[in-house]
Amino acid sequence: MTLGYIDLRSDTVTLPRPQMIDAIAHASLGDDIMGEDATVKELERKAAELLGMEAALLVISGTMANQVAVMSYAQRGQEMIVGSESHIFNLEGAAMSAVAQVQARPIPVPNAYFDPELVESFIYPGDIQRAKTALISLENTYNLNEGQIVSLENMKEIKELAMQYEIPVYLDGARIFNAAVELGVKPAELCRHVDAVQFCLTKGLGCPLGSILAGTKEFIHEAKMNRQRLGGGMRQAGIIAAPGIYALDHMIDRLKEDNNRAYELAKKLSVIEGISININNVQTNIISMVITKENMIADELITCLQEKQIKVKKIGKEKVRMIAHYLISDEDLEYVFKSIREVME
Repeated sequence: MTLGYIDLRSDTVTLPRPQMIDAIAHASLGDDIMGEDATVKELERKAAELLGMEAALLVISGTMANQVAVMSYAQRGQEMIVGSESHIFNLEGAAMSAVAQVQARPIPVPNAYFDPELVESFIYPGDIQRAKTALISLENTYNLNEGQIVSLENMKEIKELAMQYEIPVYLDGARIFNAAVELGVKPAELCRHVDAVQFCLTKGLGCPLGSILAGTKEFIHEAKMNRQRLGGGMRQAGIIAAPGIYALDHMIDRLKEDNNRAYELAKKLSVIEGISININNVQTNIISMVITKENMIADELITCLQEKQIKVKKIGKEKVRMIAHYLISDEDLEYVFKSIREVME
């Protein structure tokens, strides 16, 4: 519970643990642009090792990480293939076109499956009329309103296809650790079939700020320049990195608890009349709930729940989202279940 509310709108609403604040107070600081912040360097080293990558770079946000990656792989006027429900396509202020100046080629990704045949049909070598495909962007977990897992087999399929056309594969892994703990694999396994990846320190891991971009040394060298161009160069960034180090050491394995709690709540809610939940889509810590009760819309449900000190997020006229995180207990979710049942009666 945060600030008197059971806040299920996102796993970004969490407050840092006291150990994170303490880590900030004892961080070794320096000028990060000059490569002299020891705490940042340690976080980047740990993150790269965890993901099985050569190098890593601390950036302000997942959106910045995504756009830096696009700028590092694609030139202006080129094109990248993305999932139609992906964050990079829908929720980054059209930065691909406005900032990176790269055109998006969205494709449907039903049930978090990137169909290799469909992907291949949209790969263009570039000519006088069509933009060249410079990048394929995956997302795992896929769809911030569903949190579905892209399988290792599917990622391998896309990578093998991309290699045929000599196109890099980028992974927006904002919640990659939720997928890893659910699959029971090391995070590096989910990065074996991509050239670069980003994850958010603020989603599920409880940090107040920051994301990590990782890839080859050559890619990170280019990414660092593009981060600077976007105003992302930092000085004593160890105050951001210190909580990140704590998170990588202590906050990953416990994400399975969030996944389990989301699934158990979804099961209970799914039997309430006036609610529809696709249990098969509740694969990590995200619940997407459709209101089927006659004459009720999301705004009404949200208002009723706020009166009960519960916050959920509207994602459609009759649709809301709930995300489990480390500040939410079993007792909190039991109260949420009973409260929603009362509202729907």
